[in-house]
Amino acid sequence: MSDVLKRLAEMLEERKNADPALSYVAKLYAKGNDAILKKIGEEATETVMAAKDGDKAQIVYETADLWFHTLVMLAHHNLSPDDVLNELARREGLSGLEEKAGRGK
Repeated sequence: MSDVLKRLAEMLEERKNADPALSYVAKLYAKGNDAILKKIGEEATETVMAAKDGDKAQIVYETADLWFHTLVMLAHHNLSPDDVLNELARREGLSGLEEKAGRGK
């Protein structure tokens, strides 16, 4: 896992015990899963809009917001970036069509 992801994951774990009045992330945790998921939806929409506009700097900015809020969701469910990276590693070398067929969906 990259050093940035590791530091973010550690910070997100620490914020689980922080005062929601003093921490944006603690406030999201306190509001619960629905609030976190709503924020991910908002950030996903903003990322799509930035990509549609083709502004590279804005695409990076909005993708960073989306990734950050996705990391909050993972931490909320006691998962880490390593869990996602391990899944990506498992899929490495597997075609998307094969992976989808393997899900049985």
